[in-house]
Amino acid sequence: MLATKYLLIGNSAGGIGAAEAIREVDREGSITIVSDEPYPCYSRPLISRFLTAERDLDGILFRSTGFYEENSVNARLGRQVKHLDLAGKTAELDDGKTVAWEKLLLAPGGKPVELDIGGAGTRGVFTFTKLDDAKAIMDYLEGGSREAAVVGAGLIAISVTEALIKMGVKVHLIVRSRIMKSILDEQASAIAEESLKTSGVDVIKGTTVSEIRGQETVTGVMLEDGQVVPCGMVIMAVGVETRVALLEGTDIEINSGILVDKAMMTSHPDVYACGDAAEAYDFIRGDSRINPLWPNAYIGGRVAGHNMAGKKDECKGLTSMNSISCSGLDIVSAGLVDPPSEDEYEVMSCWQEGKYRRLNLKGNVIVGMVCIGDIDRSGILLGLMRDRVEVNSFKDRLLDEDFGLISLPRELWERKLNLVSAAQV
Repeated sequence: MLATKYLLIGNSAGGIGAAEAIREVDREGSITIVSDEPYPCYSRPLISRFLTAERDLDGILFRSTGFYEENSVNARLGRQVKHLDLAGKTAELDDGKTVAWEKLLLAPGGKPVELDIGGAGTRGVFTFTKLDDAKAIMDYLEGGSREAAVVGAGLIAISVTEALIKMGVKVHLIVRSRIMKSILDEQASAIAEESLKTSGVDVIKGTTVSEIRGQETVTGVMLEDGQVVPCGMVIMAVGVETRVALLEGTDIEINSGILVDKAMMTSHPDVYACGDAAEAYDFIRGDSRINPLWPNAYIGGRVAGHNMAGKKDECKGLTSMNSISCSGLDIVSAGLVDPPSEDEYEVMSCWQEGKYRRLNLKGNVIVGMVCIGDIDRSGILLGLMRDRVEVNSFKDRLLDEDFGLISLPRELWERKLNLVSAAQV
């Protein structure tokens, strides 16, 4: 039996963040990371760059290959945890080995949502959430297929669509509702859609795939309205769900994801969670929810790691924050981008010369933002949102093209400059 002080299940942003935080506090305690992928930690948002050959594996690594040795981490890559015994504090791996632990981090991430439709197992059907997906698509494209149907309209769907277009593949983007609905308001979504169409994407809205056609290899997809779209491959990108099957039968509380407190601890002592599988406090919405984003996973992992190693730390709250390029359009969004009831919110927006900005305010505090085209000032706006700054005294300048730190009241920008200076010392 292998004994370790800290067992981290997951080798992505959350697991690495936790390992780094643990080592800041505890230089000696043994750390074991278990991951079902055989690779060193890589940046999942960059797998589209790997697909287009803009970057190789080294170019998408989140940390150098020497990270594990430098931090005395026992990385058991290409292995799965098959069973957890929380009372006995042991984990059984798929190679039959058992790991005894003192502190446990659950950072298993998410998995693609599968549609229950005919032909889903046909050769030429892919998902796009990990490096092996990109490799499989690359190999398949070498066989000559140059037309694809991408099902979905979220970040993953747009990311793979962008990559395929760069590779000269004709893309049919099949959208149930509208482009990036969860992170863009209606007008911003329409702007992104037009940009995709200009790039040559065939956007098909208001429907989804009911059947995948082809005997052994994909030849097309049939939509709910009976229309058949010819294609040689299908990318399913309709969403991601939490990976919590390992916790079935345990007493760890699960809602949409694993419930954690501000220390990122679960309902079970000595067990922590972060990343796509964790449901943490959202400082904008004021409740707990899943925010499956790379930076949030890393932040949550660091908080968990500190607490696991005995240093008290608290997650001040996470929220939805997204940055993406869509057919040449730089887009940043955060928080509530499309409030449920405009009666409670004040909406400010402007659209000019290919630039769009929208701010949603509640009680003179920014609670949501979308910036397209000009994103240089999004960091300042996000800081105001995160710090819950009342903006009524300078609200009329928020959408100015030259809005910056100097636009803030003197005491505010002096405080921000002092914080930057202190962080650099």
